Amino acid sequence: MLGRVPYAEMSDEHYDRVMDLNARSVVTACRVATPWLKKQGGFIINTSSIAARNGAGLYGSAKAFVSNVTRGLAKEPIGFGVRVNAVAPGVILTPFHERYSTEEQIRAMAATVPQGRAGTAEDCVGAYLFLSSDLLSGYVTGQIIEVNGGQLMP
Repeated sequence: MLGRVPYAEMSDEHYDRVMDLNARSVVTACRVATPWLKKQGGFIINTSSIAARNGAGLYGSAKAFVSNVTRGLAKEPIGFGVRVNAVAPGVILTPFHERYSTEEQIRAMAATVPQGRAGTAEDCVGAYLFLSSDLLSGYVTGQIIEVNGGQLMP
C-alpha cells in the first residue's frame, strides 16, 4: 500500500506505482519463475488481501487482480506439478499502519474482526507454510486462503 488516496484525487503516477507494486510485480515474478518451476515442479504463493473482496480503493483493485491471476495461472502449469495459490491477509499490523493509520483507525478496524484484534505477520505464517508443503497441500491449487481473524468468511 502506498497511502490512502481516493479515486477522484488519484494521479496517474500514483495509479502506476500502486499497480506496479501490487499487480505488475506479481505477474512478472510468476512469468519469470514458471519456466523454471515447470522443469522441476514446485509452487507459487502470491499475496492478495481482504481488500480484494471489500472494495478498498485502488489497492483493493490491484489485490483482486492478484487473486484472479492466481486462479488463472493455476490452470496453466499444473500439468508440470506446479501449484499456484495465494494468501489473503486481513487487517495486519505492518509498517503501513504505523505510517498511515491512527490508533483510533486501528482500533476501529480491529473492532470489525471477530477475534477482537488486528493480526500480525506471524499470524499469516501457517498459511504460507501449509501452501508450500506438498505433503499438506499437494492437491490444493488455485485457492485463496483468507487469514483475517474471521473478518471475512466467504
